Amino acid sequence: MIVPALLWPGYFLLHSLFASLWLKQRIAVRHPALMPWYRILFNVQAVILILPPIAALWWLRSEPLWRWEGAFAWLAYGVMLSAGVGFFRSLSYYDSREFLGIRQLQRQLQDVRDQERLYISPMHRFVRHPWYSLGLLLIWTQDMDAARLVSAIMVTLYLILGSRLEERKLLLYHGAVYRKYRKLVPGLIPLPWRYLSRREAENLLREMNA
Repeated sequence: MIVPALLWPGYFLLHSLFASLWLKQRIAVRHPALMPWYRILFNVQAVILILPPIAALWWLRSEPLWRWEGAFAWLAYGVMLSAGVGFFRSLSYYDSREFLGIRQLQRQLQDVRDQERLYISPMHRFVRHPWYSLGLLLIWTQDMDAARLVSAIMVTLYLILGSRLEERKLLLYHGAVYRKYRKLVPGLIPLPWRYLSRREAENLLREMNA
């Protein structure tokens, strides 16, 4: 299980490096002509670099450590389906052209900061990082062999760390208002006593985008 234990940290390290403001700022100073292409190139490298650890899961397949069966299997499939539906429904709340990098290229933008305004989707009222939360559901509802278990642990740790790294940028972008949002809504795991009502989310959005 050494292979996935090495491949995943390598991917996470490079992914975080390419996403960092530090690297973007250095490229913006030394190679400003590359900045309109940065988001597209970032997405391409992310797809390419994730292929080796995913391929390793297939090469290192072994007897399952546990397998969901009976009612638990149906429950796991239901959670997986719900997570997939939640992910695709959430896409409508994001600017896909900005996410893919098309808008930056069309406008020849050289700003190192993300251009998209902050949105509070229905899921953002309950967790600050809904894609990460949905990802955790998808990961831990799978049947597990040794390679998948190591990968699940590594990915989970990175999602926890990655959410904190992402929040550093969000605090830089949105300041005190995002700090207020962070106090009101949990990061990855919904809590019954910490969420925003629809009206509270609308009021906070107006404050953020004022």
